[in-house]
Amino acid sequence: MRIVLGVGGGIAAYKVASLLRLFTEAGHDVTVIPTEASTRFIGTATWEALSGNPVSNSVFDDVHLVNHVRLGHEADLVVVAPATADLLAKAASGQAGDLLTNTLLMAHGPVLFAPAMHTEMWQHAATRANVETLRGRGVAVLEPASGRLTGADSGPGRLPEPQVIFDAAMALVQGQTDYQLPLAGRTVTISAGGTREPLDPVRFLGNRSSGKQGVALAVAARNAGATVRLLAAHMDVPPPAGVEVVRVETALQLREAALDAGAGSDVVIMSAAVADFRPAEVSDTKIKKRDDTADPVITLVRNPDILQELVQQRNAGAAGAGQLIVGFAAETGDSQGNVLAYAEAKLRRKGCDLLVVNHVGTDKVFGQDSNSVVILSRSGSEPQEASGTKTEVSEAIITRISFELNHVSPMA
Repeated sequence: MRIVLGVGGGIAAYKVASLLRLFTEAGHDVTVIPTEASTRFIGTATWEALSGNPVSNSVFDDVHLVNHVRLGHEADLVVVAPATADLLAKAASGQAGDLLTNTLLMAHGPVLFAPAMHTEMWQHAATRANVETLRGRGVAVLEPASGRLTGADSGPGRLPEPQVIFDAAMALVQGQTDYQLPLAGRTVTISAGGTREPLDPVRFLGNRSSGKQGVALAVAARNAGATVRLLAAHMDVPPPAGVEVVRVETALQLREAALDAGAGSDVVIMSAAVADFRPAEVSDTKIKKRDDTADPVITLVRNPDILQELVQQRNAGAAGAGQLIVGFAAETGDSQGNVLAYAEAKLRRKGCDLLVVNHVGTDKVFGQDSNSVVILSRSGSEPQEASGTKTEVSEAIITRISFELNHVSPMA
């Protein structure tokens, strides 16, 4: 197969050498077209040595071969990695200022972009619009990986690992259409909102959870191609379209629904705020306030640990061996330890694969439209931070889950 490999001007260009090796070792004939900016990172000699073909980025080299037309016509596949924000913009607007953009305009076969850029660039409205434009034309644009970026920042924007790009390219050539949907074919169960534990017919013990983060996770998982089951406790927002909704109220009801749905899920995300305790007795009638009676004493009993039971269910073989279980920890620090210390202890105790940690308070997280989390991994990889709107945080979490499922660490 004849492949054109376009290389954009980003620091991630060094990873593309490994992608080129995967293509050539699979027996494909690869012509590399670097942008002028990319040659500041990797020189043309490297691409010539690894591909065995001459390398140019100018339409004026070998003019008699009409390369700006020929390369696109002859290519069975065009892959661009890293696809920078600049390259995506040029491709979306149909610019043809160098050999690579000319080749993209002339390409007759499938085209795959593997983006890499800073998180703010990827999430900018202009970039998102350019991506949607390209996808609307039938061009494949992968989601970037989430993790440590060039500087100290962390978030979505890393170049997907070379094997991921290679697999997506091969799937694209074979006519598969789920290359840009990292959770296609997966079933994801997500709990959302806050449970309510009844005291009597009119009163309950509850919490401040609005369900916004769980709903945003359901949307992100749905958009990533998953079949989504949303276990909805009390929520201030409606469930999204396109997902299966199971209504629950109490922790015991959520436990039953989670264990049932979890047995048939590839991923379980327990983002609901589950009551740790419930009243030992529930009055059949409203508890009256009378002057001639003593103040009522409410005895609480511990609710089951649903997250821990899900892990035990999986480990016992009642769910798929490759199932990924994600917990949420709403923590506050105190004199005995800080938020992360408590969260790390909880991760060890629960045994889930990932733990998403919120630092909560009266004016933090619950009911808000933004969030800031730290994702801890049982594997001991470096904690990953994600912040922004709850939609953006959810996208980062779903991206991390997608890579965990594919056995690719975004922190590598």
